[in-house]
Amino acid sequence: MSAVANLAADAWSSMLRVLLHYRRSPGLLAVSLAVPVLMVVVFGYVFGSAITVPGAATGAAGATGATGAPGASGAGPVDGYREFLMPGLFAMVAVNGIMPTMVGAARDVGRGVTDRLRSMAVSRTGLLLGQTLADLLVSVVVLALLAAVGLVVGWRIRGGPADAVGAFGLLLLFRFAMTWVGLLLGLAVGKEEAAGQLAVAVFPLAMVTNAFVPTGGMPGWLAAVAEWNPMSAVVQAGRDLFGNPSAPAAAWPMQHAVPAALLWCAVLLLVCGPFAVRKFATHGT
Repeated sequence: MSAVANLAADAWSSMLRVLLHYRRSPGLLAVSLAVPVLMVVVFGYVFGSAITVPGAATGAAGATGATGAPGASGAGPVDGYREFLMPGLFAMVAVNGIMPTMVGAARDVGRGVTDRLRSMAVSRTGLLLGQTLADLLVSVVVLALLAAVGLVVGWRIRGGPADAVGAFGLLLLFRFAMTWVGLLLGLAVGKEEAAGQLAVAVFPLAMVTNAFVPTGGMPGWLAAVAEWNPMSAVVQAGRDLFGNPSAPAAAWPMQHAVPAALLWCAVLLLVCGPFAVRKFATHGT
């Protein structure tokens, strides 16, 4: 078999191993599916009544009635916030790709699975690629469920079908990049308990973004950090492509969200991918 065929076969086997883990752990899959619904309820209904987003009261960016009067689209301020919120929740699902892959990689190291795999004549890249592809398949289901819940609570795709497909494709690409970050961190930590504790830090970092509140109300230094956060670029790109409302921001990634999001994904993949494969190949040496 050629090197490419070997890589594909090893990636397939690795992907099936991870998917079987989900099958044998229905609780893990249930949590993965339930969390997006809870996020919509908590952020959309609890916080939505207390947060006002500039330009979101009409329910869509620039949405006005035939007479030019705001509100003709029929959405109130809370509905406008939910449209502002949903791309942020989509991006949150993508960022959460760090956690399962980091914990899974650390668990394999701690239980000696990584050493056994390294002793076999298999493609190191293929093994890690299979894990990321399995996570990507689960992510498709989670994003579809989250989108369905969003539609129920009033979120709408205001842009064209091609832009919407592009938005979901960008979200999956970002999730793919995040899984490589998780693999690298998990292999570096090497202990499941430590990886689980480190995973808790993902949520605070994801909060310092434009996902849930506009950055205009943050202190200047914090707003700059939030606007240059890779997740913020993905969130803003989602709002632009879905046609959902967004708050004004002057930073370059906010003004050129789609190119910035693609650039962040490329940087993360080019840095974390090779380092993760190298760490896997040299673990314990």
